[in-house]
Amino acid sequence: MDAGYGSCLLGDTNVAAIVQDSLLHFDGQRYRILAWVIMPNHVHVLVQPMNGSTIAKIVASWKSFTAKRIMEDSGHANLRVGPMWHREYWDRFIRDERHLQTAVDYIHSNPVKAGLCAEPQDWAWSNASVRRYEANTEVGVPRKDPTRSMNSSRC
Repeated sequence: MDAGYGSCLLGDTNVAAIVQDSLLHFDGQRYRILAWVIMPNHVHVLVQPMNGSTIAKIVASWKSFTAKRIMEDSGHANLRVGPMWHREYWDRFIRDERHLQTAVDYIHSNPVKAGLCAEPQDWAWSNASVRRYEANTEVGVPRKDPTRSMNSSRC
């Protein structure tokens, strides 16, 4: 996926903005987002559930809301025949501070490894530019140029 193969619907800046807004909407209420990146063909999110929320419910709500909104608002209603998101998702339990740092670094370096930018903070669709994943801090909205496309030559 990191190489940019498959559907790259998330490479559309309008679609990426819908996904970003959805991820950040309940940050601090239902969950705490520690790191995230929207790639042209997939998303990585490191999230800590809060107030009785579960990962399954959080991910299901993101997928449901974004799929409906993308089809309604972005002009892609006739583009897709099947589901937008895979039914399942990959999750892992963070075991300690070192594992947390490794996961954050992996997420933030995804666009660099895919050849989409030179440095993690250069990617518009990530919180890498704010780098506020330490305990007791809020995750801010990243720097982004809404006119910037994230098209990859592989998409």
